[in-house]
Amino acid sequence: MDTAKLYLVPTPIGNLEDMTFRAVNILKSVQVILTEDTRTSGRLLKHYNIETRMQPYHQFNEHKVVTSLVRRIAEGESMALITDAGTPGISDPGFLLVRACVEQGVEVETLPGATAFVPALVNSGLPCDKFYFEGFLPHKKGRQTRLKLLAEMTVTLVLYESPHRLEKTLAQLVEFFGADRQVSVSRELTKLFEETRRGTAEELLKHFTEVPAKGEIVMVIEGKKE
Repeated sequence: MDTAKLYLVPTPIGNLEDMTFRAVNILKSVQVILTEDTRTSGRLLKHYNIETRMQPYHQFNEHKVVTSLVRRIAEGESMALITDAGTPGISDPGFLLVRACVEQGVEVETLPGATAFVPALVNSGLPCDKFYFEGFLPHKKGRQTRLKLLAEMTVTLVLYESPHRLEKTLAQLVEFFGADRQVSVSRELTKLFEETRRGTAEELLKHFTEVPAKGEIVMVIEGKKE
């Protein structure tokens, strides 16, 4: 590796076979892997016989360590950033470090790879030529204001949601978007019990009230008809 830089390396969102050859090679060749959870990442690295040293980098320490990390890369230490699943920076830590590197003239290279919302969006059956990625909704403050704004958008919407809040979110879609708005709910993507269920907001609310969801969830919502 000629020049020290920061590599953003996507990791599988479920199926370990979704790692690319290039991702494995980068993780083997850098000097440090910055990881959201060393226990979770340790299982992935062990699977691919990657022995590179890990260092914790997560939402609770990123503000404290970002300056020192950028300095170390600038001084010649190559690093890769991974998260528990998916592409760093997409609803996961990464933005602060990338911004700091860019500001300091430190090279950043991002590998293509797993991101949960892309297969969910393409598999939804809803238009995906234009879409708006919201990520996670606010849990409390500003949540209703955000939903009212999203309800007026005419492009396909993408949300991330946790299983214990899915029923609440679907109920709010019925309230703010209308009972007949088309929705697709994908869960456990790339895993053994992967499921995508499509229907109106009201139909999916009824289903997931009767059959509580498990696993990480991506919701794809029809835009408001113009």
